Amino acid sequence: MVVITLQRNKCIGCNYCVELAPNQFQMSKKDGKTVLLHSKEKKGFFTVKSNDDIIFETSNQASKACPVNIISVKHI
Repeated sequence: MVVITLQRNKCIGCNYCVELAPNQFQMSKKDGKTVLLHSKEKKGFFTVKSNDDIIFETSNQASKACPVNIISVKHI
């Protein structure tokens, strides 16, 4: 299982995550910050849990590219 977490309020809108993992992230037209697709929000953290191991690599690349380090990707 892959768990992706985004701390959206700290996003600076650089768009790296969308470029590297467009199936998991997209930019909001309202505020220019990233959106973690199909996520659930709890106390400012947006999380997706998926059994699709294919998303791990691209999401992990997005996490490493994020200049403000607000994306967490775990393989459990």
